[in-house]
Amino acid sequence: MRRLALLLLLAPLLCAQQPRILIYTRNYTPDGKGYVHDNIATSVAALKKLAAGLGFQADHSEDPAAFQDANLKRYRALVFSNSNNEAFTSDAQREALQRYIRGGGGFVGIHSATGSERNWAWYAEMLGGKFLRHPKLQTFTVRVKDPYHPATRGLPKSFAWDDECYYHKPLHPGVKPLLVTDPAKLDDPKKDEYPGALFGDALPLAWYQEFDGGRTLHVALGHKKEHYEDPLLLGILRGALEWVTKRY
Repeated sequence: MRRLALLLLLAPLLCAQQPRILIYTRNYTPDGKGYVHDNIATSVAALKKLAAGLGFQADHSEDPAAFQDANLKRYRALVFSNSNNEAFTSDAQREALQRYIRGGGGFVGIHSATGSERNWAWYAEMLGGKFLRHPKLQTFTVRVKDPYHPATRGLPKSFAWDDECYYHKPLHPGVKPLLVTDPAKLDDPKKDEYPGALFGDALPLAWYQEFDGGRTLHVALGHKKEHYEDPLLLGILRGALEWVTKRY
């Protein structure tokens, strides 16, 4: 009984000390016309399960007020899951994100996260690229560029994937591609305009980098709700969390 009483007394302290990640999904435009993915709830549920498997408590928020130094200090990593358009309401919040990354924080972007903060150059550099457009949803072949990274370890050398193939412009020169596809094989009448021959047969679809003191990784896949039940994407996201939090 004494041991049980002691555990009950210590439970709040143990929970407070459990490492945490923050899942952020804000989608906002002043006119209310910005695209909001219907996969957000599914992606958050999947990320919470992945986090728990790695020993993390995961919090979910769409409130930009979460971006304050005292609050961000609680998190080992931030995950922008299908966020889009304006992520913040003030420069103070943007500066808090910068301090978090510069203090060694980890950051994972999923799918449309590169469409957030489109007018903020530092954000695009930090995440590795800025969303430009995508051709129609279609099946294309994804190739593993780096089979040794935690996010791609164990994946087949290539696999068919039905998704929106995102184009980014520009891509930060420091990014290291993890997954690629051949843009020449996409059904896209505008592909000669961009990306053209810029990436050869290896258009990046996922990448990582060490940037400004922190670690960042972006996965452009993940448009469909069903993707967040697919072992391929779940394995990639688990490895992404492992890498940005240095748990591998």
